[in-house]
Amino acid sequence: MSRIFTTSVAAVYPHYVTKAERKGRTKAEVDEVIEWLTGFDRAALDAHLEEGTTFEDFFAQARLNPKVSLITGTVCGIRVEEIEDPLMQQIRWLDKLVDELAKGRPMSKVLRS
Repeated sequence: MSRIFTTSVAAVYPHYVTKAERKGRTKAEVDEVIEWLTGFDRAALDAHLEEGTTFEDFFAQARLNPKVSLITGTVCGIRVEEIEDPLMQQIRWLDKLVDELAKGRPMSKVLRS
């Protein structure tokens, strides 16, 4: 089991926001990406952040977007579509979406519209 599985989303979330903001994107856009992927609205996301929900529990409670199979590419040199562990793949999908957002990709493309 990877250590990231038991890490709280609240411990990583500020890094997602910082990464996006450094590139001129907003916290609201990060939240929109998370909502698209997981189905958690702002209130639900805030509750998970406050409770210190682990990535394992966070994704266990998520309603993944049906278009997640369209998320492709690499994160840390690993192709997200080839990751065998379902939880690791879900975490990497989130990483990939935040990376795309930070790289200036239009929100419609990040959200696979």
